[in-house]
Amino acid sequence: MKPKIAIIAALPREIAGLVRGWKNDSLPKEKIFLYTRGSAVVACAGMGAQRAVLATHAALKHSPAAQIFSVGWAGALRPGLRAGAVLQPASVIDAATGEKFVCVQGSGMLVTVAQVADGEQKRVLASQYYADCVDMEAAAVARIAAEQGIPFRAVKAVSDALDADLPPLAQFTTADGWFRESAFAAHIAMRPGLWPAVLRMAANSSHAARNLCQALHSMLLAYEAE
Repeated sequence: MKPKIAIIAALPREIAGLVRGWKNDSLPKEKIFLYTRGSAVVACAGMGAQRAVLATHAALKHSPAAQIFSVGWAGALRPGLRAGAVLQPASVIDAATGEKFVCVQGSGMLVTVAQVADGEQKRVLASQYYADCVDMEAAAVARIAAEQGIPFRAVKAVSDALDADLPPLAQFTTADGWFRESAFAAHIAMRPGLWPAVLRMAANSSHAARNLCQALHSMLLAYEAE
């Protein structure tokens, strides 16, 4: 049997368009969502490095992997990258450790940080790393791929531009990497001044997720045709 592509995302919303109709092998007690189809296994377990590690190990335990993909939303770190752009960086750098991981193909750089980066933090990261985008999981996934000698790729869709006005997000992230949507909605409901930013964020995230899933679908078709 041909080894699968292991696709690691943070949140189910990022890959919902890809896994629609796939077999659901999720692990509810561990809060790990797991979906499988002939050529791929998709796992997501929440935001951040620790949850990405759990998702990656769950995917590899389920099936041998030919490649490991870290996928999902990312924030732009350079002007001109708009919401919906799909990037495949050539390298990933862990901001916490300085480690650099090489992807099997791509161009540019992705930097992984520990928390959601707001506008000011993105500008600092842009000047410090000269990277194209920022996420919270890719370096953790890349580290496991390197340890196990499995080719690694990152496929990220821009959900917020460098100058995007983001509403407060970090305070609504749980310790185990999930977003408290109800608490966030209640917070926003009482602050009409934040509504335009939230609506833009929702539209941009949906646009990015659609483009990401389309790109991943094409990659899986190419893999199956090899």
